[in-house]
Amino acid sequence: MSENENTDYEILSEDNSKSDLSFKLIVIGDSGVGKSCLTMKATKNIFENYYSPTVGFEFCTFNIRIKEKTIRLQIWDTCGQEVYRSLINSFYRNSSLAILLYSIDNIRSFNNLEMWLNDIKVNSNPSIKVFLIGNKKDLEEKRQVPIDKAKTFYKDHNIHLFLEASAKTGFNAQKIFIEAAKILYKEHLELDTKLELNSDKNEIVKLAQEGEIDLEDGIEPVKRKKCC
Repeated sequence: MSENENTDYEILSEDNSKSDLSFKLIVIGDSGVGKSCLTMKATKNIFENYYSPTVGFEFCTFNIRIKEKTIRLQIWDTCGQEVYRSLINSFYRNSSLAILLYSIDNIRSFNNLEMWLNDIKVNSNPSIKVFLIGNKKDLEEKRQVPIDKAKTFYKDHNIHLFLEASAKTGFNAQKIFIEAAKILYKEHLELDTKLELNSDKNEIVKLAQEGEIDLEDGIEPVKRKKCC
């Protein structure tokens, strides 16, 4: 079992007003793959059978406590229609993680993943994380995208996580955002550690420049002996 799977967490209500950390997520993919349905199922446990395409974008939050930190995921669910592509591009800015969605019963939505992935690379920061999600797992009898084909795409493009999910049944719907919170929380801790180490190094260099300590090759800093 991985470290992420061992991480203690508690899902909080959507109206939880306090958070220690906040991260922006963007959900992208072709129109009709179930972006809105999946986020609604994960955050509100609601599934609507009728299809109503998103116009522009929709916004919701997913709140979770991991260890001692309360984390808010700000989820921007974008439309997949070509006419809104230029609008979508602006939502990549400052996003910490992109959820790239296709439908397992729609091979065209899978073939367009390269286009969406390129948009991520062009418009977002280089450190953005990417999840690949195959939605509509409940339509197994209509599957057009073999799971092995999706796994190959995931590995070839160094994507951080691959899951199949179902907005209708709820299968893996919350897990997507739980794993997103875990990976972003872990990255936050690693960044804090690096900043602390750099701060310590800067202090050591400052003391060496002031003559308070000696720096010996490969050896811990030694307090300078003052003769008078």
